[in-house]
Amino acid sequence: MSNRVVPHWGKEELFTSRLANGLRVIYKQVDRPVTHCGLVINAGTRDEIAGQGESGVAHFIEHTLFKGTRKRKAFHILNRLDSVGGEFNAYTSKEDTWIYAAFSEQHLERAIELISDITFEATFPEHEIRKERDVILDELNSYLDSPVDALFDEFEERLFMGHPMGANILGNRESVAKMTKSTIKGFVGRHYHPDQMVFSAVGATPWKKVLRICEKHFGQVPMGQAQLHRKPFVGKNQFDVRIEKEVHQVHHVMGVKTHGSNHADRLGLAMLANHLGGPTMNNRLSLNVRERHGMAYNIECAYTPYSDVGLFSIYYGTDLRLHDRAESLIYKELKALRSKKLGVRQLHDIKQQIVGHIALSQDSGNSVMSSLGKSYLLYDRVERLESVFEAIDSITAEDVLRLSNEVLNEDEWSHLVFKNASA
Repeated sequence: MSNRVVPHWGKEELFTSRLANGLRVIYKQVDRPVTHCGLVINAGTRDEIAGQGESGVAHFIEHTLFKGTRKRKAFHILNRLDSVGGEFNAYTSKEDTWIYAAFSEQHLERAIELISDITFEATFPEHEIRKERDVILDELNSYLDSPVDALFDEFEERLFMGHPMGANILGNRESVAKMTKSTIKGFVGRHYHPDQMVFSAVGATPWKKVLRICEKHFGQVPMGQAQLHRKPFVGKNQFDVRIEKEVHQVHHVMGVKTHGSNHADRLGLAMLANHLGGPTMNNRLSLNVRERHGMAYNIECAYTPYSDVGLFSIYYGTDLRLHDRAESLIYKELKALRSKKLGVRQLHDIKQQIVGHIALSQDSGNSVMSSLGKSYLLYDRVERLESVFEAIDSITAEDVLRLSNEVLNEDEWSHLVFKNASA
């Protein structure tokens, strides 16, 4: 037992409930003065119908939810939590939309009522839609000016080509310029129903009070029936595309499709990515490519799981003269992990590292809140930390070697490179 990586963890006060209309609530009670809460909606970019002009509509809705409801104008929405020192925001991903807040604990009902109001009573004023088109077009231009952001989005667009998973979250200039109230309300009508929503919170308020407030402000929403018809991505789009752009560095992302968050290997893949190129400086790619050879300032590996598919990728930025050498060093590391099983001590250390990262993430109320909400939305259950730690502890060197051979074969990887046209 002395070699176990599972830390001591105190009792978790987790509570869940399902309201009569299908909306689920999950709450973690902690002794802290700040409460974090959010409503996650199971609707994102992959649910858009491009042929109906919906490209970017999920993100457009995220913006316009704040622009007016049946009882509030935009200023009153923004001022409602700002006036008590709270924070209120939203974001969109390929599979969901979040409306979230952080505030002093005594303002919980104020936050819940506001989230409910903009989610279910938004009016999407025409004049606000016209203004927001320009704002989002500016956001799109800003994103295009950032080579790394554009690189990753284009990589996924090519990897998932022909499938909604490949769509850009922001949409495109044409779809944004033509976005209408009718398109917005059509998407909301299909997806913004309680049966595809979870309200997640982390705070000190007693659970019975939290549930009572949720029932008061969410419970009166009509049940409805969300129309979720997601098609899984099948097949493989392999490519090697190298594009000349006005950039100072070579920006290179390489990767391969793999398992999603619904697969038993998700923790093993996360651990492998962390070991290969995680956020610390002692990962294999940083030690070899950056520290030993000085060939890249930024180099990282990531496992990005969606519900039914995942992406395992490596990104690095380097000088053009060092690019080919850095690429060969990366392949050397991939081959080493495919060829040799990790030793007992090495395996123990990488488990300790990822467990430590997870433990540190529990210090962030927002991180805990979003993790609980996402898990409850996808699986209708939440794995307690002890279970996650024990699952990590059970991963063997044979498991890591098997996964390395499944995902680290560079002959099956795709590449997208941005390099300077005049170099």
